[in-house]
Amino acid sequence: MNGDLSDLLREWPYEPGRLNVRLIQGKDGRPCVQVRLDLGIVQMECEGRPDGEQPHGFRSLLEYFESEIDEADPNDDQPVRLSVEDCRQLHEESMQYHHRYIAFLVLENFDAVVRDTTRNLRVIDLISERAESDSDRERFERFRPYLTMMRARALAGQAMRDEEPKAAMLAIDDALESLRQYFVKQGESTGFESSSEVEALQSIRQSLVPQLPVSQRSELVKRLADAVERENYELAAILQKELGMLKR
Repeated sequence: MNGDLSDLLREWPYEPGRLNVRLIQGKDGRPCVQVRLDLGIVQMECEGRPDGEQPHGFRSLLEYFESEIDEADPNDDQPVRLSVEDCRQLHEESMQYHHRYIAFLVLENFDAVVRDTTRNLRVIDLISERAESDSDRERFERFRPYLTMMRARALAGQAMRDEEPKAAMLAIDDALESLRQYFVKQGESTGFESSSEVEALQSIRQSLVPQLPVSQRSELVKRLADAVERENYELAAILQKELGMLKR
């Protein structure tokens, strides 16, 4: 084999302005996802680590570190800590999962998107608890809003595919509340209002409102009253707008 990829690239030309993704079947029958870039093709495994590697015999580096922590003596004066190098490797691994869940989102494989975004959120939690360096904690924590938003998008997509608009709305609402608590915890008083992730979720939420059954109007009225009573005027304004859309 001379390794020339010209025929393969010619058979699947690059299309500027869109994310070119396809699902293929490998020689051994296993499914793989491919992404066409301007300079070539990236292929990822659909299960386990996207590059197919098994660090330390585990499905991922995350699972290896989780196993090390689970097996450690809880009474040890020196608990398992993640070094700067450990965090760097976890970041590189997480980027592989990032590229894969973006590809799966294009393919509308929402189950896989939920799986991979949930997995990357576990990495952030692990870093927050075990990293030796505060800078690593801060660096990983910045990804939490984006992952929360992407996971909610996938959950809503699942629900809409099952013709469950109310479940989709609940997924978005849960994510918005998680983001609100996140910015409060971070001490960013205006972070929620200025967040692009919050804006994206609110836009999705508004698009779901016309698909709700009119019978849910009474529920929105009750939630509106509760929001006003708690002086949550931002939520009250959103609910008022939703009621108007239902009436129309």
